[in-house]
Amino acid sequence: MKKCNSLEEVRTEIDLVDDQLVDLIAQRSHLVKQAASFKNSMEEVKADKRVEFILQKVRHDAIKKGISPNMISDLFTIMIDEMVETEISEFRNDSKF
Repeated sequence: MKKCNSLEEVRTEIDLVDDQLVDLIAQRSHLVKQAASFKNSMEEVKADKRVEFILQKVRHDAIKKGISPNMISDLFTIMIDEMVETEISEFRNDSKF
């Protein structure tokens, strides 16, 4: 991890990380849209067991990296909920519902 020498440098680095986060979330979103084409039911779209697995995994990863597992869980819950809605829309538009 880079050691910054000023508040301005820290903020610049944070901005770069934020840009990367948005790019990664966009990539994830595109993959979620593709996933809908491989599913045959609304239960598969909602994938409750998969969501639970992801949330447990990211909580564990957060703990290992020394950040709040609750914050990570909350962020992923919001992201997953929104992406499931997107996937439901893709699934319906594909005339499978």
